[in-house]
Parts: sequence; structure tokens; C-alpha cells
Amino acid sequence: MYIIGGTASKAVAEELAKELHCPLAETIAKRFPDDECYIRIVDDISQEQVIIVQTAYPDHNIVELFLLQNAAKEAGASKITVVMPYMGYARQDKKFQKGEPISAQTLARLISAQADAVITVDPHKEYILDFFTVSAVGCSAVPELAKYLKKQSVDFILAPDKGALERAKNAADIIGCEYDYMEKKRIDGTTVEIKPKKLDAKGKIVAIIDDIISTGGTMAKSIEHLNNQGANSVFVACTHGLFAGDAIKKLHTAGCTEIIATNTIISDFSKVSIAPCIARLL
Repeated sequence: MYIIGGTASKAVAEELAKELHCPLAETIAKRFPDDECYIRIVDDISQEQVIIVQTAYPDHNIVELFLLQNAAKEAGASKITVVMPYMGYARQDKKFQKGEPISAQTLARLISAQADAVITVDPHKEYILDFFTVSAVGCSAVPELAKYLKKQSVDFILAPDKGALERAKNAADIIGCEYDYMEKKRIDGTTVEIKPKKLDAKGKIVAIIDDIISTGGTMAKSIEHLNNQGANSVFVACTHGLFAGDAIKKLHTAGCTEIIATNTIISDFSKVSIAPCIARLL
């Protein structure tokens, strides 16, 4: 069995190879002058099971994933498992308006066309896995994030909304602390009050945990309210750190103590590896 790392997920592929004690296949990836992608798998993988590790975000990484899949198929791999640390387009999981695509379904079917199995990490919604036409499973990065937060002496875990409460509970169970979720209450047309629903954050070392941080707007408001409530410090942790636009500036300005993300998407805040949670499924 070989691990094949795409350019967006080299670090995860290397760590996964160590976890599974498997060789990391040599590959060549480059861009032509017109920015088209060139891929080659150098090692002989004929009749070998392969695990392709590549985050499907942004668009150029999705194309690279398709080419890696085809290269493995053309090289005679006996089984192709695609590991997507992050699946792009997963939030467009239905038609919100007439004339829209179901982007998550489209991407899932295209990936399924040249794969035997798929693994992804903290999919935005679990039912997205049903869009694949091959075996598809998700794993959670929460245990790895919780281990990191426990080392920071976090004693209160918050979900940004009720929908993410189960994620907060799972992290709190590992750390051994209290948990709650942020409740949004609209005061008027421009004012929204955000606060923990039941528990008081005063004097606590708080961590807000979510699957994705994109623009960081809601998270920044949550940080401000917790600091105003007297929280000792406020960490933010997520599986997928998109950090679009000025998201990092918003979080720092709001008074965030530390920003923590996994390495599903590589950034300066990728402090937690998701290789262990993927390895448990292989």
C-alpha cells in the first residue's frame, strides 16, 4: 500500500505514512506556463492499494485531485482510497434558489468516478457523505483539538450555536470540563446579543470550538461578549481554518488569546494534526 500526497496536503500525507508504516509514493507536480497542472506518480503502484491525500479546496486543488486519481487508475492501482482532509463546496448541499447547482453532490459524484472509497474530516453535514456513489465516511478532529486545548488548561468549552453543541460536548468530555453554546438574541435591526445560554464564563479559560472558521464575524462577536463577561482568556479552535478576507484581524481585534486550527488547510494556525483520526479509519 502506498500513500500519495497532493500538493495541498503533503504534511498530512507524510504524517499518515508514518502512522500506517506505509511508503510515501514519489510524485511530480508542477504548473505549465498557462497554469495547467502536470502530475506524475513516479513509483510503480501497479496492483497496489493507494491512498490519495488531497484537500479539495480551492479549485486548483480539486483539479489536481482528479488528475492524481486518474494517474493512479492509469498506473493500475488495485484500490484507490481518496482522503480529503477538507471537502470544498460542502456547504452548498441543496438548492437554496431556483437554478442553483447542488455543488456538494456534484463534487462527490466526480470524485466517486475514480475512487473505491472516500474519507473526509468533519464534513459540514453528515448526510453529504450519501452524495458519494462509493463508500464514504467522515472522521472527527475533535479528539485531537481537545487534547491540544487541555494542555492550555481550558476549563469551559463553547459551541458557537446550538447546532454545534454535540461537538462542544465531545471536546468537554475529553477535557473534563463544562460546556455550553452561544445563544443569539436579536435586540433590534442592527444589534445582536450573543451569550452562553446557561453557564457563566466569568473567570474561565474558554475555548469556542467549531468545524469551520471562514470570515470570522460571528466568532469575533462571541469573543468580544465573553471578554466583556469577564472570561480569563478566550481561545478559538476549528477543524477547517479558511480564514477568508480579514478574518484573522477580526479575531485578534476582538481579543482572541490564540487561534487553533488543524492541518486540513495549511496556515500559520495549523497546530493540530488530523493524521491520527484518519489513520483510525484505515
